Amino acid sequence: MIDLLDPTNVITRMFNAKKYDEIYNYCKELLKKTPNDMIALQNISLSLIYLKKYSEAITFCDRVLKINNSDVYALKNKIYALESVNQYDDVVGLCKKILLSHPEDIWTLNSMGLSLNQLELHLDAINCYEKSLKLDPVDITALMNMAISFSHLKKFQTAINYYDRVQKIDPTLKEVRITKSKLFTKLGMEDEAFLAAQGVLNKDMQKTKIDATKNNCSVFHQFCENEFRKNPLK
Repeated sequence: MIDLLDPTNVITRMFNAKKYDEIYNYCKELLKKTPNDMIALQNISLSLIYLKKYSEAITFCDRVLKINNSDVYALKNKIYALESVNQYDDVVGLCKKILLSHPEDIWTLNSMGLSLNQLELHLDAINCYEKSLKLDPVDITALMNMAISFSHLKKFQTAINYYDRVQKIDPTLKEVRITKSKLFTKLGMEDEAFLAAQGVLNKDMQKTKIDATKNNCSVFHQFCENEFRKNPLK
């Protein structure tokens, strides 16, 4: 039988109901009784993150880390809070600490990369995302941020190729096709920019252009013709 009064179950119910203020108050009461209650310390910091009280959340994370300085849950909560107050140098330091014992933690690799991007250390960020992608080649967070990193470095074609990989995984991401189109425009490739905006993958663009030349029409008209053939009016 489930103990409904067990603190873990009580907190879980409140989290499911998104009652973050109540979680905070409940954990406060637990800490009055037992100041080093790890369940209370961990969950009060998480509730404060949801409440966007990041400085206070960091304080409670530090109380956990004083008890166990390698507690990954507390380190990740602190990383999230520090990201929210733009303390990216500190985030990088904490990520390195986690990676010493968990070198294949994709969440941490991506978080470190994001902070390195914010610090304009794009090559270092790319190194983090490369490690993530070796572990999971279809990790959209890493792929998206690889594209962003290469855009910062003005390596637009490489960035386009990473956005294309994202599209293959999730073609519903409208912002990807828009950004990809803008990068083609920067390269002066207007036909590709148009096709990218329609969601056409890189591998299909050249065929559309060749067909347009054969049919002596614009790429726009060829694309419309292709779409009509795929979805004829009934």
